[in-house]
Amino acid sequence: MKKTQNNTSGAALKTAFLHTIPILTGFLFLGITYGVLMTTSGFPWWLPVVTAVAIFTGSMEFLMVSILLSAFNPLSAFVTALMVGARHIFYGITMLPKYRGMGWKKYYLIYSCCDETFSINYSTELPEGIDRGWFYFWVSFLDQVYWVGGVALGGIFGSFITLDTRGLDFVMTAMFIVIFLQQWEKDRSHIAEYIGIGGSVLCLLIFGPDRFIVPAMLVILLALTVGRRKLEPAYPAASANAQDNGGSAATETASAAGDAQPADADSLPEREPGYTAVAAENTRQSNADSPAELNPGRQEKETNCRKEDEKYE
Repeated sequence: MKKTQNNTSGAALKTAFLHTIPILTGFLFLGITYGVLMTTSGFPWWLPVVTAVAIFTGSMEFLMVSILLSAFNPLSAFVTALMVGARHIFYGITMLPKYRGMGWKKYYLIYSCCDETFSINYSTELPEGIDRGWFYFWVSFLDQVYWVGGVALGGIFGSFITLDTRGLDFVMTAMFIVIFLQQWEKDRSHIAEYIGIGGSVLCLLIFGPDRFIVPAMLVILLALTVGRRKLEPAYPAASANAQDNGGSAATETASAAGDAQPADADSLPEREPGYTAVAAENTRQSNADSPAELNPGRQEKETNCRKEDEKYE
């Protein structure tokens, strides 16, 4: 059994690595940039590594450099972190059904969910035979290893790097463009994509480039929620997943209702093991086929069966 589990985990690891190669490239350069920024700002080499493991929020880690160098203001730091990380609320809501039933992996998946991890875990269609839970786990783990590894390289060897790294941060933007194009090619209808583009452009014009992300997500979420019934026919796969989740919930509700007992359950005698309405009907039919004189207990058995049915109807 342990060998089978190792084979399942190994196959998921291989698949996850192939899907995260673009993230490896982006995180490596961005991590090095962050490590260099921290060390050149006067912090020890190990501090960016610690923050990369504990915080694991790239954009907030870059902002943290200026926060640590400025006057002590915990309220301002808290509000900044809340606004920068507010988009993760939507990630959590979206991934909730996918992470259901993951066991101990669920807690690490929640902690390690970042933009790139969310994009891979949400949009990837897994090949047959690949365990979903292990795939999500390895994608999340590898992405964090890429980031922490890049930061460590930047923190340790940052002072020796003399290359011009300007523009390397565009690697992540390019990766998201590729993911968007893959989603575009996969969908037959592009209504959701148009809503995403339109909502983002609208909020960019209203709120500016520094504050448009959270409002854009709110606009997109509202538009998709309001137009859900019209969008479901255009996205049959998503509709099927929703029905599956609903069916599962309905099954659990029905099971709970079936377990519920009537108010006077204590006053009802327990049925004999194996008792069913079909068995009762068979008893009636057998008695009906037998003459009364050969079966003197027929009427008594029929009366008992009717009483049983009346108690449990």
